[in-house]
Amino acid sequence: MNSSSVLQGRTALVTGATSGIGKAVAQNLARHGVQVVVHGRDHSRGEALVKEIAEEGGVARFVAADLADAADTLRLASEAGAVDILVNSAGLYEFVPTAVTDAASFDRQVAVNTRAPFLLVGALAPGMVERGHGSIVIVGSSAARMPAPVGAAYGASKAGAEILTRYWATEFGGSGVRVNAVSPGPVHTEGTQAMLGEHTAMLDKTNTRGRAGDPGEIAEIVAFLVGPASSYVNGAVLFADGGELSALPA
Repeated sequence: MNSSSVLQGRTALVTGATSGIGKAVAQNLARHGVQVVVHGRDHSRGEALVKEIAEEGGVARFVAADLADAADTLRLASEAGAVDILVNSAGLYEFVPTAVTDAASFDRQVAVNTRAPFLLVGALAPGMVERGHGSIVIVGSSAARMPAPVGAAYGASKAGAEILTRYWATEFGGSGVRVNAVSPGPVHTEGTQAMLGEHTAMLDKTNTRGRAGDPGEIAEIVAFLVGPASSYVNGAVLFADGGELSALPA
């Protein structure tokens, strides 16, 4: 833990924190002295992460919630309590063609990727406003701006979250609460491994860097966006895609 960090003593809620980008974000914030409320659905993975953070000298606790359920999302906000930082990292993606995306699949993706951040901001931002400070980060996706033959519902749900970022920056910025987004390109995570299997190497062909990103790289951007070094940044969507060439390689 970095005891001299400018983030020391703050409290953060990180959704989708038991794997991938969310896990890296939670671990990195904890190393900076932030007390982290770790969210996920899997109790065993959540408690394992809390233990890992504690072993590194950090402080964290786990709250399980299903973000596809509106009432459960609001319960998460209530149990998180007064937070200085909200990182909406949880994401649900189903990369299939439109014709085989049924209403239930569309609704699930919008519920987790767009509605859940909306509800959490609505529940937690007023407290930040009352205290006169706070930072909110949305983890978007290059799918919001780089169309592909599959995943239209996912792209639409992430585009919705990114435009909400700009609305919230306008709504809360004058009260000391900054709202920004990081929009990653392909990143090597458990999710992409499960989705692509032996074809994960294709992700390394989508940008000018010649490789997909690492969750830790996105976590560093989040730490910048929630810290004082970005005090003049509000309503921004920061692209972190390695100089993306296309949504998917040919």
